[in-house]
Amino acid sequence: MILTSCSVQKHNEQRTSLIPPEKLKEDVDYAYRKLQKMHPQLYWYISKEELDHKFDSVKNTINRPLTPLQFYFTLQPVIASIREGHLSLRIPRKRFKKKDFRSFRNKKGMFSRFGYYVKDDHLYIVENKDSIQGIPPGTEILSINNIPVSDYLKKYRNLISSDGFNTTFQPYFLKDTFFNFYTAEKGLADSATIETIYNNVKKVYTLKRETKSENDLEVDKKQKKRTLEKKVNDYIAFNNSYNRNFKFLDKDSSIAYIKVRSFSRSYSDQFYKEAFTKIKHAKASYLIIDIRNNYGGSLYEINNLYSYLAPEPFVLIKPSEVTSKMTPLKTNYFRKSNVLQYAFKSLTYPTYVFAQTFSTYKKDGKVFYKMKENKSTKPDKNAFNGKVFVLVNGGSFSASSIISSKLKNDQRAIIVGEETGGANDGTVAGFYSYQKLPNSKIDLPIGLLLVQPNINFTNTQRGVIPDVNVTESIQDIIDKKDPQMDWVMKEIGREKGNSIQ
Repeated sequence: MILTSCSVQKHNEQRTSLIPPEKLKEDVDYAYRKLQKMHPQLYWYISKEELDHKFDSVKNTINRPLTPLQFYFTLQPVIASIREGHLSLRIPRKRFKKKDFRSFRNKKGMFSRFGYYVKDDHLYIVENKDSIQGIPPGTEILSINNIPVSDYLKKYRNLISSDGFNTTFQPYFLKDTFFNFYTAEKGLADSATIETIYNNVKKVYTLKRETKSENDLEVDKKQKKRTLEKKVNDYIAFNNSYNRNFKFLDKDSSIAYIKVRSFSRSYSDQFYKEAFTKIKHAKASYLIIDIRNNYGGSLYEINNLYSYLAPEPFVLIKPSEVTSKMTPLKTNYFRKSNVLQYAFKSLTYPTYVFAQTFSTYKKDGKVFYKMKENKSTKPDKNAFNGKVFVLVNGGSFSASSIISSKLKNDQRAIIVGEETGGANDGTVAGFYSYQKLPNSKIDLPIGLLLVQPNINFTNTQRGVIPDVNVTESIQDIIDKKDPQMDWVMKEIGREKGNSIQ
């Protein structure tokens, strides 16, 4: 406990210390060298000349000492300009001792109890489940503690990049991360004053971090208990919801619906086995897969899901390129290990090195990493052979874009919604090398695998463009309307009507 307290104190002191300009410039050079050495597609969306200029320019702007947090806001826009959505510096956050964590667990969130919507330089509240102070959905937050929200949005927007020249990802990601940036910058306060406007009427509210009641704590305790149902559907205690949902949308079970919020892999085999067994027994004709606001996750899970949709053997992704045969050994094997874990990993390290050394192969002068997902996979015995609709939006990223792109290319599904947040032609992720900038101590996780769906590339440098473009407005969200789902249900109804005739 003393060691932990000392570590926390040391981290927080370093976080607020001023670092000389020459040391910060060393960190800039260090970050660029590591990216050039490890990132397999660094100049996909930006030329080397342009990126060289950006790194040189940011060094020229550093002419005074900065704290690590100030340095983060200086360097991250350059990292974001690479336009690789998985690539980002980790914001240097304040750390807390265990007793402080316990204290926060016994209090309700202040900003996290609302749902948000971002449009240009405007931040709206679209959900207020607890009816906090009666703030109605549709209320715009104009300022927080007398600082305009538009100032924050302009600042934070420069920290976020999507894959390539995608146009939809940023608002979705920004609404989810706005207060992560804000609290990292301003700290976790117990109260905040917000100025708002609703129906042209301005109001000021003081939000407070309320202490949880005994009933609240009891509910928290119940939510954390993991039943078999919670495991299979991947229950999320934080917001009392399931990561995966399955149901039939009509009385005759002809329309099946699967919602996946994240491809976490946890209990995914059992979930899909049970869901598609029910779909087969019901002889359903239609399947709607909803991966809106799904930021991605496991390639294993989307490969498994595709096996329930494929009419014949398939290969999900193309061979995954890395920069060298040594790349798989740069994944920080001992990272975040306690004493016992370190001891165990030391024993297994030779096996790990052996396995990783033989996990690569060379072809046509390039090095590739062996993965199950770039080998042929057979369709599952319960594979669905009816019509598939996939719902996507700007929050569909990474693995969500890969499976959407593959389904669209293979003409196995009709994609409905908005352009996805992840690129149509792939991304750089897979596994990471966690680099720490030597002076500011900021973490820079670098994706090591070029992961591309096994498709005919569009070379548009954009997301997956839906077959049917249907957008959702702020009023739709407030009124709990779903125009994208409505379009699909109307289309199915039209087809059913035609089939009856």
